Amino acid sequence: MPERSKDWLLQSERDLEEAKWSFQGEFYEWTCFIAQQAAEKGVKALYQAINAEAWGHSISKLLKELPPEFSPDGILIEKSLHLDKFYLQPRYPNGFDIGSPKDYFTKNDAEGAIKNAAEIIEWCKSKICK
Repeated sequence: MPERSKDWLLQSERDLEEAKWSFQGEFYEWTCFIAQQAAEKGVKALYQAINAEAWGHSISKLLKELPPEFSPDGILIEKSLHLDKFYLQPRYPNGFDIGSPKDYFTKNDAEGAIKNAAEIIEWCKSKICK
């Protein structure tokens, strides 16, 4: 399989920009989901760069399973755990007893998601671009 870390990294950065657009439109549920996707793609870019296979959508799991020389600190893992919560619930009404996702995601959620995704992407980028 060809190494395509740059493609994954570029898409992660583009997804992060889309999350910022969704934030401006007050689509906080989508901001959270797209930020999660951006960070996931950033981590998968790192996996591509080190010629490893990445399975699943849990950013924290993917980060924890990196080889020891690429292990992130606990703070980055915490940020990834925050984003992991945004993989399913922002997209589906049945994630909650009543209402739709737009009723449950706040400006603060979305701001945190963008911030955490940006930090994870930058960390991955620093490992890829050495």
